[in-house]
Amino acid sequence: MLRYAAIDIGSNAVRLLIADISKTENGYGFKKNTLVRVPLRLGDDAFLDHHISARKVEELLKTMSAFKNLMEVYHVSAYLACATSAMREAGNGADIIKMIKKQCDVDLEIIAGQREANIIYANHIEENLDIKKSYLYIDVGGGSTELSVFVNRVPVASKSFDIGTIRILDNQDKDETWEEMKSWVKEHTKSLKNLAGIGTGGNINKLFRMSDEKEGMPLTFLKLKSMYNQLNSHSLKERISVFGLNPDRADVIIPACEIYITLLKWTGIKQIYVPKVGLVDGIISLLIEENLSEAVYK
Repeated sequence: MLRYAAIDIGSNAVRLLIADISKTENGYGFKKNTLVRVPLRLGDDAFLDHHISARKVEELLKTMSAFKNLMEVYHVSAYLACATSAMREAGNGADIIKMIKKQCDVDLEIIAGQREANIIYANHIEENLDIKKSYLYIDVGGGSTELSVFVNRVPVASKSFDIGTIRILDNQDKDETWEEMKSWVKEHTKSLKNLAGIGTGGNINKLFRMSDEKEGMPLTFLKLKSMYNQLNSHSLKERISVFGLNPDRADVIIPACEIYITLLKWTGIKQIYVPKVGLVDGIISLLIEENLSEAVYK
């Protein structure tokens, strides 16, 4: 069995996805085998102090060692490890990369916002888009939000903004960045009719599961707003006990809702589709493209 692995060092959590690669009639596809998520929350250090603390570095090194061991046990033949917004802003990011290479034998790349968006595109979600609609693709992370506009299944514009759930919780989001995002999204969607949303990221995936909406059906703006109001009317402890949210999800889900709702308001979008893909899925798809010919995706 051919296996690839993807590592995503995000601002809220660190993820490892191990996927089984298989030949299909038209090329290659993958099936998720194992997904490990560790809520390290590097963004708290990076956005407030612009430096990852010694304690967080130690936890990250232990996590990377564990991921390396898992990849060996699963006989992974190729992997790609990417770090996003938190490591982009940490002054000691380059030093941490060297430590991870030396102590864990894992090659890590700190990726720019545009490359992050491009890797997410590697999921090829455009193949399933309605040709009659235009789409605003919204990927919300802990430190940044990646936006893309699709017309006729082709991405015509994309940009990364330093607005994310951890950044908002730490009061490190800036008014001018919100204004920049508003101007950009209005400029690139003002002439589009039949505009729908696509949302990716752990928070929108969780919201979709909580909505009990059927697979493949969109979340409506009104449903999303209603869920936000319900969640926001409860305390953090209540969100954990009443809704069964993990502690590291119960706080960030509120600012995530605020980002999605704000973008839908600015654009007048009434429905948002939630494909269950993210950066790690995109990394696997990218590895297939780079290592195997005639790649197609399940």
